[in-house]
Amino acid sequence: MKTRTLGKTGIELPILSFGASSLGAEFRSITLEEAMLSTKTAIDLGMNFIDTSPFYGRGMSEIMLGLGLKGIPRGSYLLGTKLGRYSDIHFDFSARRVEESVHVSLQRLGTDHLDILLLHDVEFVPLAQIWEETLPAVLKLKRQGKVRAVGFSCYPLKTFHSVLDHVEDEIDCVLSYNRHTLQNTSFAEDLLPRLEAKSIGAMNAGPFSARLLTNAELPAWLKEPEEVKAAARAAAKLCAGRGVDLAQLALQFSCEHPGLATTIAGSANPANIRKWAEWLEQPIDRELLADVLAIFSPVRNIGHTEGLPENN
Repeated sequence: MKTRTLGKTGIELPILSFGASSLGAEFRSITLEEAMLSTKTAIDLGMNFIDTSPFYGRGMSEIMLGLGLKGIPRGSYLLGTKLGRYSDIHFDFSARRVEESVHVSLQRLGTDHLDILLLHDVEFVPLAQIWEETLPAVLKLKRQGKVRAVGFSCYPLKTFHSVLDHVEDEIDCVLSYNRHTLQNTSFAEDLLPRLEAKSIGAMNAGPFSARLLTNAELPAWLKEPEEVKAAARAAAKLCAGRGVDLAQLALQFSCEHPGLATTIAGSANPANIRKWAEWLEQPIDRELLADVLAIFSPVRNIGHTEGLPENN
């Protein structure tokens, strides 16, 4: 698996990383065997950065991942988790909760340090708390050696810029999701130049945009407008007619960008993980890519709102 350096951290990340949200049974019930085999398969295939959060499965992802990592040498993988979001309605970015959250995560994951720690979905709270209270507490953990690199995640571009206005000299990386895909490339276009100027690492999650860019039935909770969904169905049909899975093109496209240290995708199905690795070994069909991008052109970069209205 090819790697890229995460900003100024010196941390080498695989271009495709393993997202462990599925281990928290976010999308279906899973067994411990599936969790352990998925984790081992990802690491064996070079997806040796694993991203999780106490939000995923309300702690279950971290627990299952910790079990899946038992017996695997700590030096053979990189580990990242998050703090601040614990359910759809429970957000706590207080300084007191920072140390408590990381302590619990380390216990669940069976490790004494994190390679990356992110403030999770900061758009759901008044942003001043992030730079006035949360980040100073996180940087204290970094100085103690419990965390190697720190950053934050969110969806709205406005939130990225608002937080960066106050913290860009103190953080190491950011994570965006669903914003560098076949349909939406706003992260690389709008934010990446600012990040690169400060050597802040850029991580991308959601290459399939919550199943939008796959052949799977679209979930009822998908927030994208109907015209975006219609374009995705048209793109999937075109790809199928050419003998290619839309998801393959989506993954190849997201992982190709040289400015993104890694793209994160998750599954509790080892067969999916192996398939993704195989896809990345194949060249992108440039003609098909051009045709798919043309389908998405009328709805390009159309997204949705997340978090507090003032943060969008």
